[in-house]
Amino acid sequence: MNARLAQEEANTDEIYVALFRIDHPSLPTPIRLSTDNTERLLTDPTVYGTRSSWAGANPLLEPYLWAIADAILPSDLEDAPAAAQIAIEALDHDIVQTVRSITTPPTIRMAVVLASSPDVVEAEWSNLLITTVDADAGEIILTISREEIENEFFPAGRMSRDRFPGLHL
Repeated sequence: MNARLAQEEANTDEIYVALFRIDHPSLPTPIRLSTDNTERLLTDPTVYGTRSSWAGANPLLEPYLWAIADAILPSDLEDAPAAAQIAIEALDHDIVQTVRSITTPPTIRMAVVLASSPDVVEAEWSNLLITTVDADAGEIILTISREEIENEFFPAGRMSRDRFPGLHL
């Protein structure tokens, strides 16, 4: 509701913030990123981020670190896979090494919040897979997609007496 009211106003101080949580079994803790430098978290080195309790994070101990990100919208072509891309500025060399060391697809969750109310989720997408990662010294491009629809079972199980005994009374 806060986001809708902010959109309807001619001038507003509200800022949309995208939060990302990347999970993988080989990571000791999830990678938490934010697109807004809401507050200064550390002074030496200078680190900005957003404190939010989204996705079970402890706002005091597990803030979402600020990263410059750009969205590349998915294609509407019929033969192209349904995928989106996010370009994140490579903050340091360790992030690029971590990304290159992962061999199986990590999962990513995304949420949109307002900077004034980072605990109230305006929109959320979960259970997405990072299918490809292109990393260089300047940026990391993540290609995000859902589970392929071709992997769903078809046809479904038969409605027989063994599976559905209530149908055959």
